[in-house]
Amino acid sequence: MAVHTDPSPRSSAEFAASLIRTGFFDTYFVYEHGTVWTVAWGVRVEIVVNATRVRVRRDSVEESWPTVGGPLRAAHEALERLALSDWTACGWIAFEAVHVLNGRPDLAGDSDVVHLVVPEVEVRIERGRASVVRGGDPRLHALLEHLRTAPPANMPASRRADVPVDVNADSGRYREAALEALEEIRSTELRKVTLSRSVPVGEPVDFVETYLAGRAATAPARSFLLSIGGLTATGFCPETLLEARPDGKVSTQPLTRTRALVGNELETERSRAEMSADAEAVYAHAIAVSSAFDEFNEVCEPGSVVVDELVAFRTRGSVQHLASRLCGRLAGGKTSWDALEALFPAVATSGAPKRAGCEFISRSEATPRGIYSGAVLLALDDGFLDAGLVSRAVYETRGRRWLRAGAGIVASSSPERKFEETREKLRDISSYLVTGPT
Repeated sequence: MAVHTDPSPRSSAEFAASLIRTGFFDTYFVYEHGTVWTVAWGVRVEIVVNATRVRVRRDSVEESWPTVGGPLRAAHEALERLALSDWTACGWIAFEAVHVLNGRPDLAGDSDVVHLVVPEVEVRIERGRASVVRGGDPRLHALLEHLRTAPPANMPASRRADVPVDVNADSGRYREAALEALEEIRSTELRKVTLSRSVPVGEPVDFVETYLAGRAATAPARSFLLSIGGLTATGFCPETLLEARPDGKVSTQPLTRTRALVGNELETERSRAEMSADAEAVYAHAIAVSSAFDEFNEVCEPGSVVVDELVAFRTRGSVQHLASRLCGRLAGGKTSWDALEALFPAVATSGAPKRAGCEFISRSEATPRGIYSGAVLLALDDGFLDAGLVSRAVYETRGRRWLRAGAGIVASSSPERKFEETREKLRDISSYLVTGPT
């Protein structure tokens, strides 16, 4: 039976962050979806998929078997094979999972492309009220009550914008890659490709404080804070890759084109008018909507896929985007994991045709993307699955920290403008980085 607390005067984000600060578990996952923050700790079951193997660890016992089919369905089949009751799974999907989906496992290398955990403890927070969904230790309820009522002075104060980042790093290489992309678009079937670049973060980062600083200043579609499989990251998803409900309804929200917010309302409206009249922007967005429509039709009932919203504007932090939303209903025999594989990765962060774009990315970018332009996800055994696109985030593994951002290139693109777009996106996360302990 779930245990509830009375509402807390703290925001749900602050309440979730205070739970992570306890340090009870090295593995944790915070995910904001709608009005709900899910906080998960510990590892009851761990599922890891690479190009060739599925590895499952449960109660200190590990087994593995060959990866058959797509990596996301392989992860879902592992969950089903374990015959767990009432499970929640959370974790991340690396961009390189697409190479396995495309039948090019050689491009994925030996790296893990899906890393999921079924947590030991799960708490849901909505409008300041916490519910213990999993984890029967009575000390957990006592902790929640303490955190709910603790005076603000007992909590660390948020600090902001004190980690320097050179958003101009790798500028020459990026412009060269953009020129190569334009030549590829002119001479092959490729119509669009999104090229990204990575910049280092030289100082330690306080990921919890960074999460709070960024969340207080932005209105993301989803936000997350995680430490799973040796990767620590926090970020603010501008769009959802997939929202799947238990009743079979699915939706996705492609976003394209990024422009910095310029201050007053009049200038913002002028900028939006320019975006609406920009043939390159409209063309790139049309590609994203068309691709999502075709991908949904692979897994949805015939005639059920509709465009609920077309070419609206969405503000995400210090930038704005063109946005649309498509909805459908899963066909018989199809699951939310099938839908996620059909959509993955988002065309806005890969290319069109998707396979050609992803192969060009693997040739042109200096390092694998990891979860950048992949996804973070929360899934339940009843068919609910929510996956946020990872793009505005900071990452750390093995003592190395970095940011990454990309821009979509079509035949009419300017390499200089595309580079500036990556700078705008990098600043949209670097401005919230908070220094951590040295």
